[in-house]
Amino acid sequence: MGTLDIRRELIDIVGEGGATFSPDHHPDDLHDETLHPGHEVPYAVVFPSTTEHVSQIAMLATAHGIALTPRGSGTGLSGGATPVPGGIVVSFARMNQVLRLDTHDHVAVVQPGITLQELGEALAPSGLRYPVYPGELSGSLGGNVNTNAGGMRAVRHGVTRHHVIGLELVLMDGTILRTGGPVVKSSSGYDLTQLVIGSEGTLALVTEVTLKLSPVMAHHATILVPFRTLEDVSRIAPAIVASGLEPSMLEYLDVLTMTAITNATDLELGVIASVAQQTAAYLIVVLETRSDQQLSDDIAALAFLVEGAGALDVYVLAPSAGTRLIEARERAFWVAKAAGANEIIDVVVPRSSVPSFLSEASEIAQRHGAFVSGCGHIGDGNVHLSVFLPDDEKRAAMLLELFRFGVGLGGQISGEHGIGRDKQAPYLELTDPTLLALQRRIKQAFDPAQLLNPYRLLDERPMP
Repeated sequence: MGTLDIRRELIDIVGEGGATFSPDHHPDDLHDETLHPGHEVPYAVVFPSTTEHVSQIAMLATAHGIALTPRGSGTGLSGGATPVPGGIVVSFARMNQVLRLDTHDHVAVVQPGITLQELGEALAPSGLRYPVYPGELSGSLGGNVNTNAGGMRAVRHGVTRHHVIGLELVLMDGTILRTGGPVVKSSSGYDLTQLVIGSEGTLALVTEVTLKLSPVMAHHATILVPFRTLEDVSRIAPAIVASGLEPSMLEYLDVLTMTAITNATDLELGVIASVAQQTAAYLIVVLETRSDQQLSDDIAALAFLVEGAGALDVYVLAPSAGTRLIEARERAFWVAKAAGANEIIDVVVPRSSVPSFLSEASEIAQRHGAFVSGCGHIGDGNVHLSVFLPDDEKRAAMLLELFRFGVGLGGQISGEHGIGRDKQAPYLELTDPTLLALQRRIKQAFDPAQLLNPYRLLDERPMP
């Protein structure tokens, strides 16, 4: 069958307005937010509206040996959703609805193309929320599932896999199946839901997501705490978690990152000049409670704790300033990108090891002639560093050394962005070969023709 016949079949599945064909693609459909975009052009970008459409597309691709690349909003940072030359991109932009909301069981069933912004707006009248907060509200739930997205609320609420309790999947042979369901317990066979979460679109196409929801807390406050050193900030985080205060966010920003994001958003936080001059890093804490009195008590307890650890001051921000600061923190990647960062990494280490990791990261950067600056979810050990080192070979050597140190601390190369194409080489080098072999056997069981999101993660074949 020729390309004209395949084109005709795809149009028959999704309709005349449901596909674009090379070279007439919209540029936004051809990349994610990796700092190392390629220029591969797929044969087609298709926009299915139903699970049945996705099943038919998968069967067509398998029959003709065509690679499929699943795509949500394209907000990923690791090259996980970039096209394959001559392949088919499956965009879930049209599958963006809340299919069911159960306010008694605190469960929602949604399509993968719905964004965090859209989901939040749909849930608002119910008093419930999906608490995972990766920071980019235009990100889709399908993308969240495929990368096991985390974000700023992970210290209290966990990551995507803690809130996804069921999936509808399409396999590459067109089979449609459901895993899990609207219950929070299961001891019934292999947990295929959790297997697919974080698989970066390499095992199956996600067409529905069943989510566990949480009540919205009525009382909250954002507290900004400046410290003299980054080490002081990283050392107080475990004590805050151990205190029982249960912050919903526990973030750090070095002074360069804080200056960059506040300048970019024209945000004035009211930090006294004499304090600002002594500050090397900031701690941001968000507390959420059920009552105003409990919030007041928790703020007082937090202030006592951080002041005893050497805090230069404690600022309880006005609600509008607190909201703007969190929004500015969300934009840290874009600010770093605009500043010319060559890499954004998201190593995760045990919370108590963050001081060691940050200290060694600075020394590794100096040895390789690089500059690093950053922020991160210090409450769960997830460190985000912007790396400025234009030379590709030097940067690769530096990153491998940095990743090796993080893994040696018991950490992982990526805490939430995924491996994709950008981190594939160090991931394959630093991961136990036995573990890689087992993962490849799982991939073979799901996708024997190796057509689903190929040439990334475990698949080290060169891109054709």
